[in-house]
Amino acid sequence: MAEELKEDVIGTGKETKIERAIANYVGVVIHLFLSVLALLLLVAAGIAAYDTVVREFPALWQRQDEYVVLQRIIENILLIAIAAEFAFLLLYHRMSAAVEVVVFVLARKTVNPDITALDLLLCAAAIAGLIILRFYYLPGKTT
Repeated sequence: MAEELKEDVIGTGKETKIERAIANYVGVVIHLFLSVLALLLLVAAGIAAYDTVVREFPALWQRQDEYVVLQRIIENILLIAIAAEFAFLLLYHRMSAAVEVVVFVLARKTVNPDITALDLLLCAAAIAGLIILRFYYLPGKTT
């Protein structure tokens, strides 16, 4: 009893055909679900981009506060970028895409006029740290 057989230890031994089939099926279902979700996000981002161009940009030339309109346009563009980057994260499962999503979220937060100076400083430091992390510590091609 001093030495146990490999098959007696949990998690070792050969995988049965049923286990392999279930694992493959579940993997395919999860991949398809994430792909459909990513596709829906990309379609929603495209619709939002069209809506922003058609409705928001002409408001810049109307008689109203251009600063507020421009701020709303930038917030919408950053929200569209967040949706698109999140869709790419679901498709490709790369850490660099996750970092880019967080950078866009922080950038969108800094556009808010109600932000405090401390929040702005912390967001800027976080964005700088994430950019450094992305370009120096994450593997892959950086463009």
